[in-house]
Amino acid sequence: MRQELMSLPKTLAEDVARNLVMVAKLLDEDPEQAYEYSRIALRLASRVAAVREAAGFAAYATAKYSEALAEFRAARRMTGSVELWPVMADCERGMGRPERALAMAGEPEVQKLDKAGQVEMRLVAAGARKDMGQPEAAVVTLQSPELASNSVQPWTARLRYAYADALLDVGREAEAREWFAKALEADQGGTTNASDRLAELDGVEFTDALQEDDADDAEAKTEAAAEAADKVETEAEGDVASEPQAEIDADAEKGAESDAKGTDGDSGSKG
Repeated sequence: MRQELMSLPKTLAEDVARNLVMVAKLLDEDPEQAYEYSRIALRLASRVAAVREAAGFAAYATAKYSEALAEFRAARRMTGSVELWPVMADCERGMGRPERALAMAGEPEVQKLDKAGQVEMRLVAAGARKDMGQPEAAVVTLQSPELASNSVQPWTARLRYAYADALLDVGREAEAREWFAKALEADQGGTTNASDRLAELDGVEFTDALQEDDADDAEAKTEAAAEAADKVETEAEGDVASEPQAEIDADAEKGAESDAKGTDGDSGSKG
């Protein structure tokens, strides 16, 4: 990539490089932001193959498959390399054209891919089979020497995981569990969620401790609010109940005063 950027004026090359570094740093954690940086790099140096490739991966990460495919095709025209063939085929899947992805899996370009690229192409082809409603064919597509090998390669965990998932789709649960376990065994970098899938098959449920605490806090707040409401209601009922009694007491007091006055008046007359 550095060599490609040397074709640009120094200041421009530095600006493009900074944006490409940000694309690489943000692609996994914030793909939308990575995409924005890729667009800046693309505006600055659209004739650099590395820039087109980076823009393609940023668009791919944000599910802009048509745009990603156009960038990958441009990069391929510039370099003549076939290494982007599998991801180009997966863009076809993303655009709802699995039959095109499957056709690409049978093209001569696949034979020019290295072992990792061929495994990736097999994964895309199996995904296309599933998209087309052919789960049994997806299982067969993934059966390969790479799957049967005991050696652990960078693609091993993903290949085993995909095979386990395909087995599960056709109802072969026991075999699927076995292959999820094999995927977990090979998953050094945590690229799959094989452990979660195994737990799911075993009926194990995980509870987030923080979620439990939040639930407890919410329950406590709800109870406190209910108690406060009960207290207000009780006080209100007490006020309502005391008002008639107060009126009765006031009437009684007035009656007593009237009686007292009447008694005094009677005594004077008689006198």
